[in-house]
Amino acid sequence: MITMIGGFFWLGGELLLPGVAVLCSDWKVLQGAISGALLLLSGYWCCHLLFPESPRWLLATRQLNRCKAELCLFSRANGIDTGEDFAGRESLFTEIDSLWRGFPRPRYYSFCSLVGTRLIWRNALILGFTTFIGSGIRPCFARNLMALGGSTPYFLQAGSEVLACISLCITVNHWGRRAVLLLFTILTGFCSLLLLALTQYLFTAVSIAISVLGSLSSHAVVMLSVFYASEVLPTVIRGSGLGIILGLSMLGRASFPMIVLQQRSGFFLHHVVFSSFCILSVLSLLLLPETKRKALPDTLRQGEGLRRPPLLLQATQDAVPLLSHGKPRADYNPDSYAQLASSTKKMIRSNSTHGQDNKALTND
Repeated sequence: MITMIGGFFWLGGELLLPGVAVLCSDWKVLQGAISGALLLLSGYWCCHLLFPESPRWLLATRQLNRCKAELCLFSRANGIDTGEDFAGRESLFTEIDSLWRGFPRPRYYSFCSLVGTRLIWRNALILGFTTFIGSGIRPCFARNLMALGGSTPYFLQAGSEVLACISLCITVNHWGRRAVLLLFTILTGFCSLLLLALTQYLFTAVSIAISVLGSLSSHAVVMLSVFYASEVLPTVIRGSGLGIILGLSMLGRASFPMIVLQQRSGFFLHHVVFSSFCILSVLSLLLLPETKRKALPDTLRQGEGLRRPPLLLQATQDAVPLLSHGKPRADYNPDSYAQLASSTKKMIRSNSTHGQDNKALTND
């Protein structure tokens, strides 16, 4: 949820950027205005009350005292009186104390802690690779939009990003994270291959429509990959893992300015490489687990427990019995072994008695 809200704020900044650029009228003034706005965010780092630490992360890393202090801070901010006596507050955290007996030592993790895992590093690698591909392939679509001239290509890309965010909010909770990510990745690769093979044979309007669709799907791939990573990565390394994945996204975005500086000499090779990587990304996404309606993992062990769903539907047992069940006997109770044994003996005796009677009737 927070990841999607952050994505909408990112889009809001992109939509406001042209207006700020018009007001500044000089790129140096614009750069200073953006840097000044970023300096205001340092207040969150300096003031603990504005940006407190996550109690979930503190609990996962065994920092119980800080976790309790943060929860008391949240309760006071919500107008809940926890009492002045700290001993009285301890009774409110009996569930936290039951998780860790005694005085556990804090345990910190870094991104290098993924080396000893079997599945978490693979999931992080796949999502980071997909984010890099989604960001790096966007210049392939932006190049065809340059034919419109002016600021139209910029607003077309920003509008496609807004539509991508809205479509993710609608589809992700219904179809699942992996299925939607696969859909948009396939759509991105399909649009890229169409432009790569048929650009000179397509009308300008068709080429622009495919480019807008590819820009929409590529942004959806990037945003959903980051959102997916926030659910797959455990709490103990979620911050560092998301930082690495977002860094790969920025690295993919930097590919287009590098091509422009080289006077577009390697644009065709760039398009071919990223289209091939997009197909490889589709195959690797099949190894990811589904996190829809599942609890967020906190520890590395819980992150290792996330398994991917089966690729194909498995055959299930036929629900229709081969023989129809008759009316249940009054002396048959499968829940009690003693009654089951006694009822079996009665059935054997009754069958033997009926067999002797039938034999006597036959002799008569």
